[in-house]
Amino acid sequence: MSNLEAHTKANLIKQLQDMGIESSDSILVHSSMKKIGQVAGGADTVLDALSDYMAEGLLVFPTHTWSYINEKNPKFYVQDSPSCVGILPELFRKRPSVIRSLHPTHSVAALGADAKVFVADDEKMTTPCGKGSPLWKLLQRRGKIVLIGVDFCSNTFIHGIEERMDVPGRLSTDYEQLVTVEPDGTEINVPSYRHCGIDWSEHYWKVEDVLLQRGAIKVGQFGDARVLVCDTLQLTEDISAMIADNMDLFTTNTPLTEDEKQRYLHIDPLGVVV
Repeated sequence: MSNLEAHTKANLIKQLQDMGIESSDSILVHSSMKKIGQVAGGADTVLDALSDYMAEGLLVFPTHTWSYINEKNPKFYVQDSPSCVGILPELFRKRPSVIRSLHPTHSVAALGADAKVFVADDEKMTTPCGKGSPLWKLLQRRGKIVLIGVDFCSNTFIHGIEERMDVPGRLSTDYEQLVTVEPDGTEINVPSYRHCGIDWSEHYWKVEDVLLQRGAIKVGQFGDARVLVCDTLQLTEDISAMIADNMDLFTTNTPLTEDEKQRYLHIDPLGVVV
């Protein structure tokens, strides 16, 4: 396709097929509309393509509000609080039949036959990505993380792996008393521990090449954007094994040494219970 031509819905659907994503899969999408490029009909066409293609499965976007919901501004309004992670999640959460979860800082929006079950009880989580959260449920379903036009550092799922591995220094020692406000005005108190310290996700890039070679990540294209399709089970098994080898794996931003690369390329996956 010429760079002067706008991508169409049919073209985008064909690209999803080419990536090996099944219409019955469960996928969570991190995205950059800008990187997708010119699309006839704009962002709505992108969402139409994803929603129609995933009609037999589950389509999920993060609708996080962590950038501004905190102890000084504790109320998360499920219906009105905007997402802080891009235009596609913000538009998606407002669509008919889409259900938003109730976690005050790390909500997700889901579309599919069992979307209500998928987002249920998120407000009961005391950490952003722990056991019982939508990210954990995605692993139970052996879903996929689809990074469209964003790099591996945008993969919030890895925060969940670090939580389950009890990596030191990732969560605050004290909780914030946050409040989820449902559309009917019902208020739910949510004591929540936050990700703390520096932005550890900025260090996730260092294992991308290893994971590509091990097959946990596959590369595709959506519009003009490079896409990383991550298998949640293999991603969890491989990264868990790396963290078990070195709990400070993502504490520094230095590249892996050649010895570490070779060790991790051949590391035995750490079996996880799903």
